[in-house]
Amino acid sequence: MSNPITAKMVNDLRIATGAGLLDCKKALTEANGNAEEAATILRKKGAASAAKKADRATKEGLIESYIHVGGKVGVLIEVNCETDFVARNEDFKAFVKDLCLQIAAASPVCVTREEVPPEDVAKEREIATAQVAGKPPAAIEKIVEGKLDKYYSTVALLEQPFVKQSDITIKEKLTELITKIGENIQVRRFTRYQLGA
Repeated sequence: MSNPITAKMVNDLRIATGAGLLDCKKALTEANGNAEEAATILRKKGAASAAKKADRATKEGLIESYIHVGGKVGVLIEVNCETDFVARNEDFKAFVKDLCLQIAAASPVCVTREEVPPEDVAKEREIATAQVAGKPPAAIEKIVEGKLDKYYSTVALLEQPFVKQSDITIKEKLTELITKIGENIQVRRFTRYQLGA
């Protein structure tokens, strides 16, 4: 027997996910009233929606800067969107500011895992392989890939856990924003300055 879907449940899910009321109601119905499951359904739909927008041109956006208290760390970032209307959107601006804080705090070296220098990946693979020497070959490959994923989550911005909500990655946060705003958004590039580094 399914749980009745109340307006409060729909509204709570809308506040938690930023999705539309109708989408929230559909997700709750599909999840039989389970809010966590409904949020997962909305995330999956959001990822599909964001993937459809990925090829759209992003020529607007913001360049944001952040100087950490004491002036020892500074960040400059470019995040692009499709229209200047979205570039002025409060959610978009807040996301860009959060990215500056993320970069200052978590020190990524690049935006995506594809941008990590191949020699760094080779070195990490070599270290991981040496650490699991003696295990069955099939297990070695899985363990090494797991260790590489962990490495990417420290050096690639989009792979990092979001500092304000550690149960999701920056990429998932970006997908949520794309779904909510309805435009393609891309983190183009950033530079992190650290005094004396």
